[in-house]
Amino acid sequence: MRTVGILALQGDYDKHRASIESIDGSVRYVRTAEDLAASDSLIIPGGESTTIGRLLVSFSLREPLRERIAAGMPVFGTCAGLIVLAREVEEKNQFRLGLLDVAVARNAYGRQIESFEADIPVPVLGATPVRAVFIRAPIVTDSGPGIEILAEYEGRPVLLRQGNMLAATFHPELTADTRIHRYFMTMGGGSDGVENPLGVEHAGNNAEEQPDARPVHAHSH
Repeated sequence: MRTVGILALQGDYDKHRASIESIDGSVRYVRTAEDLAASDSLIIPGGESTTIGRLLVSFSLREPLRERIAAGMPVFGTCAGLIVLAREVEEKNQFRLGLLDVAVARNAYGRQIESFEADIPVPVLGATPVRAVFIRAPIVTDSGPGIEILAEYEGRPVLLRQGNMLAATFHPELTADTRIHRYFMTMGGGSDGVENPLGVEHAGNNAEEQPDARPVHAHSH
């Protein structure tokens, strides 16, 4: 079975671990270059993108991570993780790896109390919408020709893919719906031995029946 690495320097990495393990995936927390080398893929979680960037440098992970992703290692960035992957960020001094061909505005939906949830159609995952949790979420303001938009909210990309890179502006790890994590694992991110990796047949069992949108708890990116 392939090993899904989860960057565990800051942020909600433990929620991603629970999601991957719930679908029988093998997880390794990544805090060193040795951890990264032992992982077949990587999730960069939500959290505070400036802090994550600073810690990547402090732990000597920035260049090894860039090299692995450039060589084809599957990576999934959620919220702050998307910002870390981005080509361009509105704040000029913001840390970024510059690999994902998008421009991003941080905290673009407003203050933490304005965070929300919404049902988002994701055709590649089947007919049942994904319940997306947006917490001080970034907005993708521009995307290059190599970007495949998998889902939108109010005309903006919220789930997208560029080759071996998957990115979401929301937090799929905060719901019981594991379809996005399963999709990531089909990208070479650890699906060996996982039954029905996309989970489309049973999508309705994982999707929560909730109203269209409601406030959620505070978080930071």
